[in-house]
Amino acid sequence: MALRVTPGMMHGNLMRNITHNLNRMENQQNMLSTGRKLNKPSDDPVGITYSLRYRSELSMNEQYEKNVTTAKAQLEHTDSVLGQLNDIVQRAQELVTQAQNGTNPQSALDAISIEINQIYEQAVMIGNDSINGKYIFNGQMTDKAPYDQAIAETQDSDTVHTMITLSAGVTVPLNVTGNEVFGSSADTNNLFKVLKDIHTALTPTANKTALNSAMNELNSRYDQIINVRSEIGARTNRVELIDTRLQDLTLNLNSLQGETEDADMAETIMKYNQEQSVYQASLSTGAKIIQPSLIDYLR
Repeated sequence: MALRVTPGMMHGNLMRNITHNLNRMENQQNMLSTGRKLNKPSDDPVGITYSLRYRSELSMNEQYEKNVTTAKAQLEHTDSVLGQLNDIVQRAQELVTQAQNGTNPQSALDAISIEINQIYEQAVMIGNDSINGKYIFNGQMTDKAPYDQAIAETQDSDTVHTMITLSAGVTVPLNVTGNEVFGSSADTNNLFKVLKDIHTALTPTANKTALNSAMNELNSRYDQIINVRSEIGARTNRVELIDTRLQDLTLNLNSLQGETEDADMAETIMKYNQEQSVYQASLSTGAKIIQPSLIDYLR
């Protein structure tokens, strides 16, 4: 039996088709206005899972990059401070070498003794150096100064390193401890002890045996400072490599996220024009198919 097509069915089908065409045009228009092809989960259920994953990884990378910035700042500051310490230890070596010369008058030895004492005070000040209110040579006890000027040679710093996470599964020590740089209270080449020994050996007259022994210990401590500074340089290089890797990864993730979320504007404009033409054609065709009825004239 043939299906009877009624005016109501024609009106219903026409309105559904026009609405469908309008929705398609509105979807393209929405993509044009936002610049995104993913505006709600239903636009691409699979794509939204990738998008959320990229966003999560970008958020973690952002925190890692902040950690890298913090690490670079502290390592560079530590290297600068160790450079200052290196300079004053070299000066102490020069002064001891001068003092070992038996032709020095007592006035010259007294002047050397005074400068050695000033170097000691400078070394203690360097040992208590801080950045952003945190002492850099006291391990994890960053809120407490590790050394007192009167008894620095008897004090030990906290020996626990502060670790910082720079990438998934990658942690790097952020600091060096005072014991590593200046020596522990039990070390014979403890810098503070050696400087005091030199000062004592110069008063009132130079004790060559004591000076020679102190000079050997000073040279030993100087070598240790150089080693620690080299380690800081190696850490800085590693942090810079990690920073480069994070920047590359962020660039790749942004590219992948853009491919998943962003609309191709040229293609979207073309599709919008197509959908607009289809919509206008459906309106025009509908107006010809649905002619006014007698009821329209009686209104």
